Amino acid sequence: MTSLGAPGAISVVRAGILGTQHSHVRGKLQAMKNSPDYQMVSVCEPDAAVRMRAEKDPLYQGLRWVSEQELLGDSSLHLIVAECRPWEAVAWGKKVIAAGKHLHLEKPPGNEWAPFQELVEAARKKNLLLQTGYMWRWHEGINAAIEAARQGWLGDVYLLRGAIPSDRTPEGRAIEARYRGGSFFELGGHLVDRVVELLGRPKKVNSWLRHDTGIADKLADNTLVVLEYDRTLATISSAARSYGSDEHRSFELIGSEGSVLVQPAETARPKMRVGMRRAQGPYKAGWQEIPLPPQPRFIGDFKELARALKAGQPLKLSYDHELLLHETLLRASGELS
Repeated sequence: MTSLGAPGAISVVRAGILGTQHSHVRGKLQAMKNSPDYQMVSVCEPDAAVRMRAEKDPLYQGLRWVSEQELLGDSSLHLIVAECRPWEAVAWGKKVIAAGKHLHLEKPPGNEWAPFQELVEAARKKNLLLQTGYMWRWHEGINAAIEAARQGWLGDVYLLRGAIPSDRTPEGRAIEARYRGGSFFELGGHLVDRVVELLGRPKKVNSWLRHDTGIADKLADNTLVVLEYDRTLATISSAARSYGSDEHRSFELIGSEGSVLVQPAETARPKMRVGMRRAQGPYKAGWQEIPLPPQPRFIGDFKELARALKAGQPLKLSYDHELLLHETLLRASGELS
């Protein structure tokens, strides 16, 4: 078993990839290849036809193509990154944990509660790291907004607003249509992740999971979720047919003494605006635009994993956070009452 072990026991994280069919696999593999913290060792694709095509891809150059049995049985690997589709996530994750490997698991990790809970508890029992692949955990602008709320600079934060639309192809729509939550189930978790980190478990979850485009399928492609707290409302929207969707992706905190708006959150030029009733922390009174550099995906996730593994410490976001996140996503997606 590759447990956390003593600090310094791991100098370079030896990692393997299980699956190549998630849309994030290319970015994640490149992020790990570019990091001195990782040595990418092997890759497994259970689908023979998909593997045949992927073997010709220069991205996988230098990695050994192995069977699932070989990947899970490689005692030299510390970490396995499961780049699977949602309906495969928990089953694949359980195999990784049973093999004694630390796990990075793609999102959303299935649409069931009990199996995911079993997976997390198995990882906890074995002292193995489990990190889900929600990509806004290390976004500088969103983190700055949350820090401003925690420091009290925004006063009473009574409204959180987030949007994460997309412009899906027919193939993407077909995948999302497998689930009641549709577009929200696929993308809303990125924002649910940050909401529950800041505010905890919502008292009530209200969902509107509608099909409002003229496209002849059953995808919930216009979705809105309101998470209710004692003194705060958090609204999250996701639509699947939105022109220029990246420009609309946003995270906003509104308080009695100030507000922070991050929009667009994901382009080459993300923007952050702060409005303060009076000077607070690093912010002056009035409205100001805070420059943000591009926010590349995945780098922060794997930097955090490497930190925890090398230091023999837990991840910043706990097992309990992962459970609360998934519970809230399932409640919002109509899968769990």
